This record gives sequence, C-alpha cells and structure tokens, in this order.
Amino acid sequence: MIDFKTKDLKGDLFGGLTAGVVALPLALAFGEASGAGPIAGLYGAIFVGFFASLFGGTGSQVAGPTGPMVVVFAGVYATLEGNPSLVFTTVVLAGAIQVALGVLKLGQYIRLVPYPVISGFMSGIGCIIIALQTSLLLGHEPEESGTVGALMEIPRAVADPNLVALTLGLLTLLIAFKWPARLARIVPPPLAALIIGTLVSLFLTGAPTLGDIPTGLPSFIMPSFNQETFLIVFQAAITLALLGSIDSLLTSLVADNMTRTRHNSNRELIGQGIGNMVAGLFGGIASAGATMRTMINIRTGGTTKISGMFHSLFLLAIVLVLAPLAEKIPHTVLAGILIKTGWDIIDRAYILKAHRGPRWDLSLMLLVLTMTVFVDLIQAVGAGVVLASLAFVKQIADEQLKSLRDIASDKLSVNFSEEERKLITDADKRINVFDFGGPLSFGAAADFGYQIREKSKGPSKVMILDFSQVPFLDVSAARAVQTIAEDGKVSNKLVYISGMTDQIRNMLTDLMGEIVPGEQYFDSRRDAIAAAVEFVESTEADPSGGAHTEPPPA
Repeated sequence: MIDFKTKDLKGDLFGGLTAGVVALPLALAFGEASGAGPIAGLYGAIFVGFFASLFGGTGSQVAGPTGPMVVVFAGVYATLEGNPSLVFTTVVLAGAIQVALGVLKLGQYIRLVPYPVISGFMSGIGCIIIALQTSLLLGHEPEESGTVGALMEIPRAVADPNLVALTLGLLTLLIAFKWPARLARIVPPPLAALIIGTLVSLFLTGAPTLGDIPTGLPSFIMPSFNQETFLIVFQAAITLALLGSIDSLLTSLVADNMTRTRHNSNRELIGQGIGNMVAGLFGGIASAGATMRTMINIRTGGTTKISGMFHSLFLLAIVLVLAPLAEKIPHTVLAGILIKTGWDIIDRAYILKAHRGPRWDLSLMLLVLTMTVFVDLIQAVGAGVVLASLAFVKQIADEQLKSLRDIASDKLSVNFSEEERKLITDADKRINVFDFGGPLSFGAAADFGYQIREKSKGPSKVMILDFSQVPFLDVSAARAVQTIAEDGKVSNKLVYISGMTDQIRNMLTDLMGEIVPGEQYFDSRRDAIAAAVEFVESTEADPSGGAHTEPPPA
C-alpha cells in the first residue's frame, strides 16, 4: 500500500513537517470559520490527512480543510443548528459516498469538468471566503449566516470598527501578502502572520480571541439522524462528497504536473472517503486535497504517502501539547489569514486574460462565479457543466453540418477512383452522393434532413448516403437518416446507403425496416455509384418506371 524507499524518507519527513507548519494556522482558521471551532479544523486535518494519504491514490497529496469544503460545511452547521451528532453524521455519510464513487470507478468522470467552470467555481469560493471574513477582520460577528448576511454586515462593521481588531487584522494581511521570500523558506507567511499577530495582541488588547480549546484526544461521536433530518443530512452529504471529490482530484492533477506522475483517481476518492468517515466519527470537519499544502510538500521534498501521514502526526502532537497556546489567537488574525487564502483561490490569471479568449467561456465563468456566491455551489457547477456540454455539442454539430456535402458535384476535391469519377460524370447530376465526414451526433441530427433536402433539389433520381468515414452514430442520427429516406421516397428519389460498419447497418435496419430495403445497402461507395448509374440508365430507357421502379440487384 505504501511504496516505501529509504532514499525518500528525508524528503518526506521534511515535506510533511513543512506542510504541517503551513496547515496549522489554516486548520485553526478554517475550523473557526466552519462554526465547529478551531479544534474541529485540526481534527479534520489530522484524520483526513492521515487516512487519505494511507489509502489514497496520489502519493504526494496533503489533505485537510479547504476553502470550498469549509464554505459548504459552515452552511451545513448553521442549517443543523450546530447539533454535533447530525453535523458529523453528514461528514461520515459524505465520506461513504466518496468511497462509493471510487468503488464504482466514477473518479475519471469528475475530472471532466471544463476549465471555465472550475475557474468560476474556485473564484466564487474565494469571494465567499473574503466576504465571510471581512466583518471579523473589523471586529464584528455577522448576525446572519451565509454570504448575503456577511455582505450586509460589512457596512455596519466599516461604520463602527473595533480599532484594535482592525489594526491586528491589517498587520496580519501585511505579513501574509508581503512576507519576504527568503524568510518564507524558513517560516511560511501564514505561520508568520499567526505568530506575530498573536504576540502583538498580547500587548495590544481588546480584540476577540478564540477562547477555550479542548486538548487531548478527540471523543467518539455516534452518528445519528431521524426521519425529519434525513433529507437535509443526505443532501448536504452529497454536496460535500461531490465538492470534496472535485477539490481533491483537481489537486491530484496539480501534483501530477509537478511530480510528472499519474494519480489513481478512484483510489484517491476511496482514501478521501475513508478519511472523512473517520474524521466525522471524531469531530473533524470535512476535508479534501489541499492544493497549497500539497505544492509546499512537493517543493520541500515530499514524494510518497509518508509525507502526508507525517504532516498529520505533527498536527496531532500540536493538539496534544500546544492547544492551550491557541486560545490567545484573535479572530481577526485568522480572518486576515483566510482573506489572503481567498485571494489566492481567485483565478486572477484567467480573469485578467479571459477577454482575449472566447467570449462564451468568459460568460460561463462569470455565470458560475455568480451562482457560486449567491445561489449554491453544486448548482453552480451543475449548471456550468450542462451549459458547457450543450455549447460543445453545438460546436461539434456545426462542424458536422459543414462537412456534409454532395461530393458528386465536387469531383475534383474528392479522392475518387478513376472508375467512380467516370461513373459520376456519366450520371450528369442525376445522382447525389452525400459524404459524412465523421461521427454523426444527436446535436446535428435535427438539421441533417433539411440540409440534404436543400442540397438534393434538382434533376437527381438517386441519393447515395456514404458512411465510409462514420465510425458510429446514435439513435437521434439514425432517426435523421430514416427521415432522409422517407423524404427521398416522397420526392420520388431512390436512397442508397454505402460503406457502413455492421453496427451502423444493424441499427439502421432495425429502425428503418422496409423504408430502405436490404438490396439498397452497399459495402462500398463504388458499388453504390455503379448501381445508381445503372438504375438511372434503366429508368431513362423505360420512362414509365419512375424512381419507384425495382432497383437492380446490389
């Protein structure tokens, strides 16, 4: 399960230690922001970090509380009125759903979310974090939960700030943003901001602090729910599971790019799920793969699962020994650290350059961002994926329709054999040969019939539909072919079909039945053209036959 190599041990231990140092202030801050308390943030980092590394599929990934997960968890905590049994049952159930997603091998599909959707979602999360922490930075606690409540609180906080809290908060932001790079190699900016801000608060008193924090090992929390709360718990668990899965697998992709490795997405979901199940049983908030901590772990030498596990053991030692010191940390210091985290989450690089790319992608990103902030996170991602998929289908359909052409009228640009070229020349526009340039999808199916009707107007007596370049088609496209065949019959044109795979032929035969008899199917385009020319010549020799005359045998 663990690919242990002695040569990697030093780097793993140093990487895990550094990631643990960075994780400490973030875990405390995220725990406080979640409503469950700073110790719950540490428990989440400890349990999910350890078990996700042990059972997961990304060697260098470090898991713990993240911005997106905390935003959702805080909403769950408020909805369930802080009932520990119900709240942490949600975390356990979310972990079980993640394990199920991994067992069912659905991890590969979660990675298919388009980049503008991811960008809008992550940027929205960053905006939410900043909105939720701004009032705390000014020394005020929002009276209402949620993003809108936090935004409404900001004007009141600005009008009547706690000057001590504001001073400490601004100092924290200054350190978090401007901490020298040479010192960051020794003490990461979040930890430096936490230590300096807390030390200054000992002399500059008057800002609200965290207060009592439990020490020692966590207590077991028995999962429970009743009929009244089951639906709320289940819906919240699905949201946490999907969000945690997306968050973790995106971080896994970042780790792959940095280490030139390839993660196992399904195993990663199983590991994350086990970690969240254990965390929920011991009062830890829901967590996921943490991008910044993973990057720091890799940059400082972490390469295997031992680094993530050691990061958790380091945090456990902090909880057992140093928790009383955390009681002095001001809320505003943690708010400053989280505001910097939210700023880093916003995809500024894409936002600044998005106007140079497709306008649709920019619009999609802004829509997802807005829905993330003001509606719902999962609905935002769902709407973004659906709209992106529809736009992609439309683009593919347009390209498919562009490739549809009557190649009999464009002999010079088609790779015809000499025999085919002569046959088409002899036919003198009395046959149409329609070439499909690739797969036929449901997106283009609705317009295929119209396009062929328009292109086949004229003196032609036979339409040949050539499927030589079509590897597959769906039911919608097959129905479109059926419509084309029916239109041909109405307009007194014979329809030949050539070059199909056995799968396509079986589908068309099953759907169209006798509309196109078996003798009008041909293995090759050449055979179809030859039969069409023979049919045209025979009908002209016997004018009474018409297009419904029995065609010559294939």
